[in-house]
Amino acid sequence: MKASVTAHKDFTIAQIDDRIYSAFLEHLGRAIYTGIYEPDHPTADANGMRGDVAELVRDLNIPFVRYPGGNFVSAYNWEDGIGPKDQRPVRLDLAWHTSDANQVGVHEFQDWCDTVGTQMMLAINLGSRGLDDARNFVEYVNGPTGSHWGDLRAKNGREEPFNCRLWCLGNEMDGPWQVGHKTADEYGRLANEVAKTLRAFDKGLELIVCGSSNADMKTYPEWERIVLEHTYESVDYISLHMYFANRAKNTDNYLALNEKLDRYISTIESTIKMVKANKRSKRDVYISFDEWNVWYHSNEQDKAILQGNAGWPHAPRLLEDIYNFEDVLQVGCILNTFIRKSNVVKIACIAQLVNVIAPIMTDPMGKAWRQTIYYPYYFASIFGRGMALNLAVSSPGYAAEVAENVPYLDVSGVHDAEAGILTFFAVNRHSTEALDMVVSLQGFAGAAQVIDHQVMTHADVGAVNTSVNPMAVAPQKASGASIDGDTLSAKLPPLSYQMLRVKLS
Repeated sequence: MKASVTAHKDFTIAQIDDRIYSAFLEHLGRAIYTGIYEPDHPTADANGMRGDVAELVRDLNIPFVRYPGGNFVSAYNWEDGIGPKDQRPVRLDLAWHTSDANQVGVHEFQDWCDTVGTQMMLAINLGSRGLDDARNFVEYVNGPTGSHWGDLRAKNGREEPFNCRLWCLGNEMDGPWQVGHKTADEYGRLANEVAKTLRAFDKGLELIVCGSSNADMKTYPEWERIVLEHTYESVDYISLHMYFANRAKNTDNYLALNEKLDRYISTIESTIKMVKANKRSKRDVYISFDEWNVWYHSNEQDKAILQGNAGWPHAPRLLEDIYNFEDVLQVGCILNTFIRKSNVVKIACIAQLVNVIAPIMTDPMGKAWRQTIYYPYYFASIFGRGMALNLAVSSPGYAAEVAENVPYLDVSGVHDAEAGILTFFAVNRHSTEALDMVVSLQGFAGAAQVIDHQVMTHADVGAVNTSVNPMAVAPQKASGASIDGDTLSAKLPPLSYQMLRVKLS
């Protein structure tokens, strides 16, 4: 089976914003406690943060991490996480029916961000709280000393402002499950007033307004239209969320889900353009896809806690999906979609980073290891920076529930002009046949050599990584990719993920 791709130097989509390789950490399950924070762990630093986890996170070169939620933030009092730890209250979290001792707050999280080389993207509670609390939070984080909130921050150990630039105005406010759920008009009006107030404090902040929680919401996409009608001139991004599942155990349908993701993004892109036209605005608003991942493996085991049958446990095992090889292919397709939509998607956050539907897992007082999905995320983050190429792709396809003609080849291309390197990320969705992929390279100075070819494939789509066998599913150095003139050729095994890098002369 053959597939052809044309990559032309001048046929581009956009410069990829590095922030599409961002992540998310919420006070949920073991994401924070025994995830990034475990003071008694043998690798813990002076701040109680696990060194083994920090090393795995640093390797990903993550630009931003969204914090502290998520559903958690809609009933969160940020003041609970500041000041002496022994004086911080234990609170009941209504979102996940657990308790939180608030041993990690904005100070500890910023220290951790500094350790792993990332920046904070903070979410504001617009569920149970409102404008004044939002203003106070931003002033505490970014305000100067000599004022009430700046002086309090200094008293708590941080004289210099944190200088957080990215702020989420609430979380999933369209969802009836959300504490403080609002209609689009209610939320849009509140978000606009909060945004105006924060702009009065600092015009340079980047503000993210809530879009739809998923593409199946009854209010989608009208929610986005109404919210943007209220906020278009005062915000920079609208957020989207989407999770991916294979409950029916149908690989073909599962691996076609990024076709739905593509339509979701395109629909909101059109909605943004419509509101912009209606307002005769000169501003551009972009998409922050700040929650995405595979999520379904742990649903059954979570029911007892989420239904309130286990009391109010602290940092229980929740949403701990154990990812398999099939999920590698799904994550590869999702990341390819973000690269191909980089003209409008400027921020994206894998949800989440550690333990909770995450590429990194830990055992309390034990090991940390990479889940299967760590690798496509790693390859895209490290090597998927540059100019997204508008590839012309011809591939045989198949019919799925979400689309009539899903190409077996899912591919994206990135040109790093400074380094003189082309990188292709490719997924063969076919379960039994290899794909002979031929890439015509046009307009480039010349293809000198294939400098890296990584492949992920496995005989068992259900294969997983564990603390005992952390490398059961891992990338392997591949051979067989070749360049003849301006043509790159490679054979893609059935159900495989590939990364190919070409050094240009």
